[in-house]
Amino acid sequence: MNYGELANIHYKPRCIDQMISSSLEVFGAVLIRGPKYCGKTWSGRNHANSEATLMPTLENPSPLEMYKAAPSLALRGKSPHLIDEWQELPQLWDIVRSTVDQTAKERKFILTGSSTPRNNKPSHSGVGRIERIFLRPMTLSESGESSNEISLARLFKEETAIEGISKRYTPEQMAALAVRGGWPATLDVSFDNLQVLPKSYITSFIEEDMHKVDDKKRDKGKMERLLRSLARNTEQASTAKTLIKDMTASAADAPLADETIDDYMDVLKRAFILEEIGPWSPNVRSPLRINKKPKYHFVDPSLPAAILGVTQQQLLNDFEMFGFVFECMCTRDLLVYTEAMGGSLYYYRDRDDLEIDAVIQAPDGAWGGIEIKLGHNQADKAAANLLKMSNKIMSAGGRQPAFLMVLEGLGQFAYTREDGVHIVPLGTLCA
Repeated sequence: MNYGELANIHYKPRCIDQMISSSLEVFGAVLIRGPKYCGKTWSGRNHANSEATLMPTLENPSPLEMYKAAPSLALRGKSPHLIDEWQELPQLWDIVRSTVDQTAKERKFILTGSSTPRNNKPSHSGVGRIERIFLRPMTLSESGESSNEISLARLFKEETAIEGISKRYTPEQMAALAVRGGWPATLDVSFDNLQVLPKSYITSFIEEDMHKVDDKKRDKGKMERLLRSLARNTEQASTAKTLIKDMTASAADAPLADETIDDYMDVLKRAFILEEIGPWSPNVRSPLRINKKPKYHFVDPSLPAAILGVTQQQLLNDFEMFGFVFECMCTRDLLVYTEAMGGSLYYYRDRDDLEIDAVIQAPDGAWGGIEIKLGHNQADKAAANLLKMSNKIMSAGGRQPAFLMVLEGLGQFAYTREDGVHIVPLGTLCA
């Protein structure tokens, strides 16, 4: 049994595993980025033969001081060698890059990090030496809660009708999956403890982690207000002005400058809590006028629920909010599956307010449109919207979609409608 097998006896395979293996063959090093607690270290160990961590352990309570004094110690070990939380000592990036060059990529490294340092940036980008891979919290496929019968990648290659069966998720069970999230440490927690980790995550970020990104002190109250505003507007296209307006709904709230919002948003992105989903245009020369505002997506649905203090039961009592949180969960899974096939995820909204929740674009330019709906009773309306968008794009000279899909939460059966639109429960989907 090698180091990786010994370290990961209970390791659940992740969609990025193949990407890590392939990248280690081509590059000298791989950087696994992502939010805290999403499993970066475990994924790194699964591919490593040795490890150095910059975080305190029982064996070494002050590793950072040691590695600051002698950085080369962090590189000692059998390849591939894991350096955990490298961003605590940013100069390691340049040292790893240099070592990769000097050894003609024979020395292999895996770096993991839960934030991107703004200060003390590496002097070299690492292009050609260090490949960047993003790890998100677990999808339903990775956590074992999908039947894995409908492959997103295969939908781009096969034009046949689909079929599959999901576990029958009740509204209570789907709400529990959303507020629990895809954190590996919470997969088996009891009902009473579903939200303990997400709430702790947000508290830790506000109290400590947001200051560590660049050693700059920020106002905790302002960050809390911004997070609440983002959570209320999750999966929606919002401008800084919209967020500021939402944050100053009370007369007691002092208005914030655009620059402050930009700075705080940058911190959230660098901590891998927030992502931007860009708008999609079918053709750069298309006459269709496309909305250019990004959608803001929390990296896991448990985070907006925790920020707003929304419990499983409260989601059941507010199906509109439940729908937004469910869309966040679907977007998380779609991002993982899309990146595994080398594609990109966008959303579509034109100036006529025709909107599609997600557009997946394959490396060859093929695209698929997806509407996300919590309940199956919304499938007819969603399918009609997808067909309207598809017809509009093709009438303007755009490419025919590889597929159109309604991704739903409470349905059980995956099938293809007579109009060609796929109905796919989230509990059947995989990469």
